[in-house]
Amino acid sequence: MKKIVASGKTIEEAVRNGLAELQVTEERVNVTVIEQPSRGLFGLIGTREAKVELELLPEPVDPVVETEQFLHEVAEAMGLQVDINRQTNREGVQLAISGTGDIGMLIGRRGQTLDALQYLANIVANRHSDSFVRIVLDAEDFRERRRKTLVELSDRLAGRVIRSKQEVVLEPMTAQDRKIIHYQLQNHPKVKTYSKGDEPNRRIVITPR
Repeated sequence: MKKIVASGKTIEEAVRNGLAELQVTEERVNVTVIEQPSRGLFGLIGTREAKVELELLPEPVDPVVETEQFLHEVAEAMGLQVDINRQTNREGVQLAISGTGDIGMLIGRRGQTLDALQYLANIVANRHSDSFVRIVLDAEDFRERRRKTLVELSDRLAGRVIRSKQEVVLEPMTAQDRKIIHYQLQNHPKVKTYSKGDEPNRRIVITPR
């Protein structure tokens, strides 16, 4: 990192002089006092100025830009050329991946690869950030297509439970998929849902009320 030594009649003045030389604000530097000012005999002879060392800190990195760069590198390593569209909403920062080639490689079976990438993307986004940034990752509208599939599945299985008066146990699902089904049936007048088991084999049970 770049370092300079600046001087002034007071420490504050020395810091201001150093900031002016670097053309940055105080948030961009670490300041170390090298020498305290002293007044000398009669305030004239032997007067010594304050000296400070200013160390320039690295340029702050936009966590979302860094995350996008990470995703481009992952895609490139898989032989894919992708575009990433960014949108911000109440859920966080949504990064939608599209491109040419087999984008399904980034999605995986039932979105497992996409979920793993989303986990890594959140680590990258927050490793240098003072405030938490939530990254929601999608590819070729997989999340919406998956949501619609699970909503239809929920309604169909709820109907089966009502007719048979027997509970239905679903196959293991990710937490995100389970959340969709719980939400879809939470206000259903005739069935209710709960989860059982441990990850990664945790599953939903739909049962009559």
